[in-house]
Amino acid sequence: MKKMITKVQDFFKDLKSEILKVTYPSRHETIGSTTVVIVFTIIVSLFLAIVDVVLVRLLRLAV
Repeated sequence: MKKMITKVQDFFKDLKSEILKVTYPSRHETIGSTTVVIVFTIIVSLFLAIVDVVLVRLLRLAV
C-alpha cells in the first residue's frame, strides 16, 4: 500500500514539474494563428463550393 502511495506522489510531483514547463502563446501569437486558420478555412470553403458547382453542372449535362 505504501508503494502505491509513493507512486501516486511521484506522479503528482512529475505532473507539477511538467506543468511548470508549459509556455502559453502571447495574445499576438494567438490572434495571428486564429487569423491564419480563418483565412485558410474560407479559402478551402470557396474552393469546395466551386468544385461542387462544376460537378453539379457536369452531372446535369450527363443526365
